[in-house]
Amino acid sequence: MKSTARRQSYGVKGAPYAFLLPATILFALFFALPIGYAIWLSLHKVKVSGLGLGSGARREVWAGLENYTDALTDSELVNGALRVLGYGCIVVPVMLGLALLFALMLDSENVRLAPFTRLAIFLPYAIPGVVAALLWGFLYLPDVSPFYFVLDKLGLPQPDLLDGGPLYLALSNIAVWGGTGFNMIVIYTSLQAIPAEVYEAAKLDGATPVQIALRIKIPMVAPSLVLTFFFSIIATLQVFNEPTTLKPLTNSVSTTWSPLMNVHRDAFGEGDVYGAAAQAVIIAFATLLLSFGFLRAANRRQKQEAAR
Repeated sequence: MKSTARRQSYGVKGAPYAFLLPATILFALFFALPIGYAIWLSLHKVKVSGLGLGSGARREVWAGLENYTDALTDSELVNGALRVLGYGCIVVPVMLGLALLFALMLDSENVRLAPFTRLAIFLPYAIPGVVAALLWGFLYLPDVSPFYFVLDKLGLPQPDLLDGGPLYLALSNIAVWGGTGFNMIVIYTSLQAIPAEVYEAAKLDGATPVQIALRIKIPMVAPSLVLTFFFSIIATLQVFNEPTTLKPLTNSVSTTWSPLMNVHRDAFGEGDVYGAAAQAVIIAFATLLLSFGFLRAANRRQKQEAAR
């Protein structure tokens, strides 16, 4: 009897670990091991002996931090980071502002056709990023775009959106068009969770719909705004699909326009997987550092407001 009870006790205690085992295995195979391998590659390099011909002429040796030093002094990587910074300064505030505005409009009492409107705003998010970039890319081309045809018939100027400064707006438009719906759903779900009694009390106090939105709804969905801002930062730092897809359509997008494009060029174009691995680790570390710093600042501010 005691042995049976002991086995049952072990079974109960081990049940959580059994449920976690599949997820742990998948995490190790598809997340932890690739990261570890990338770090290992970043600390090595290929040493070529003689003409590089024959067995043993090319061998892998320890490089230490040499690849990281080369990456941090790479002007293409630094310039790509600056371009992504400018791109993010456009995308993040516009996308989150529109998402918040749409969520507040859908949450109002007088909204009509809310399910259809919600689906229409969210639908662009369901379109793959490469497909969306191709669609917008052809709309940007003067020779095939219907917008340029209309502007030409009206005698209005036809700006080249794939050259110079407008290129940032063109790329940002693709990201805003595709990401606003997802962020809107997150914020709208938080608005739906606010008790109706809160709105009724505000109305009894004479608050207008605008005052309710500014003083009740937005402060109460602040955690969702923090979450969407966090996701937007990560997506901005990892921008790759849009500039890569538009590259064949314009000479203004180089193979190193963004940091990830620089990694892709070095790894698959130049064959330098070791230097590319170091760049990838730096980008991952920068993303982690910025995300952690932002979340810590947001949590500190939330605690200060709660203490008041």
